Amino acid sequence: MKSAALQCNVLSDLVLFSYVGLRHVLVHGSGPEINAWLLRTGHESKFHNGLRVTDAHTMEVVEMVLDGKINKSLVDEINILGGTIVGLCGKDARLLTARPSSESAVLGFVGEVARVDPSVLHSILADGHIPVIASVAADEAGQGYNVNTDTTAGILPAAVGAEKLILLKDVAGILEDRNDPRSLVKEIDIARIRRMMEEGNVAGGMIPKIGRRTSRVIVTSGQDHKVNFG
Repeated sequence: MKSAALQCNVLSDLVLFSYVGLRHVLVHGSGPEINAWLLRTGHESKFHNGLRVTDAHTMEVVEMVLDGKINKSLVDEINILGGTIVGLCGKDARLLTARPSSESAVLGFVGEVARVDPSVLHSILADGHIPVIASVAADEAGQGYNVNTDTTAGILPAAVGAEKLILLKDVAGILEDRNDPRSLVKEIDIARIRRMMEEGNVAGGMIPKIGRRTSRVIVTSGQDHKVNFG
């Protein structure tokens, strides 16, 4: 989060919830931090339909920032606040197995989720810990992929049988007119989302957040789930 005070308040609430028996999974990204580190290494960020174009160098930076820097800083902060937390990325315990995006020719090492194995999350939650997950995964051959955080945050709750999904964003939400912050849309259905995308009122980073896509994801419980997310 851009505000350290706001981040501290949110993490304090998560610790409080864990004390009263509520179990939750935290999924994080950190686009601004990735942008900053790419600039430090002489590379500019490029995006296509709201997704980061990820070449080999960018993939190395993404993994360093998400799994190394941000994930472990969240672990440190929650530990200080009195919680017990386990930092993971999608590679750990094969939590997420990735496959190349259907637009890999343009996006490079941007991945989609092919398989979820939530076993490690069930164990962590059963022991009263908070799992915090960086949205990085690998394919069957071990190639790393940058998986959109909104995608991961949409798939994991279904895999663990969560009752609720809460998204924390630094934008107001969907706007009827994306140039008018007063035009916030409070309720919407799929047909209206599609119409707004066709009209260009949903663009950039909002596309992977709300754009309706269907992906077949294997959850390793012997079931084949068709998950709608966006």
